[in-house]
Amino acid sequence: MRVHLGSDHAGLELKDYLASLLTASGRDVVDHGPFVYDALDDYPVFCLRAAEAVVADRENGLGSLGVVIGGSGNGEQIAANKVRGVRCALAWSDQTAALGREHNDANVISVGGRMHTLEEMGRFVEIFLSTPFSGDARHARRIAQLATYEAGGGLPPLPDSARGLGPDA
Repeated sequence: MRVHLGSDHAGLELKDYLASLLTASGRDVVDHGPFVYDALDDYPVFCLRAAEAVVADRENGLGSLGVVIGGSGNGEQIAANKVRGVRCALAWSDQTAALGREHNDANVISVGGRMHTLEEMGRFVEIFLSTPFSGDARHARRIAQLATYEAGGGLPPLPDSARGLGPDA
């Protein structure tokens, strides 16, 4: 499996740790940077490239996944989710790492390099990479609604039970 990595200065140590860990486990790692510590670097520069590479690989039939890393993981998740075709989940536990794949078929995970130990985050990433999408109909339906919206198809219709409760009913 190919894994694309991108971070900022706050995630650089974890990114380098993950690159070694994933390479040792036989994964094809593509590091999109940064490659040196720069306290003023900007995470979109690296995380957008990693996310775009995941989408390009998947469009070419590769089952690639991505990992974006920052201090909290929040900005990196936001950046990755701006790339059409990316579903990036923020993981802060074993369960959130697994559910990102099982329920959301996330293709990128974001982790916070200042939030956990290297070993914990390595475990979150490994769980994410090794957990398959459940394929459950309700999860597939929700992902399809998001993909339709992302492609300009508009909001999903309200269910009958919600009619009259909101501003667009």
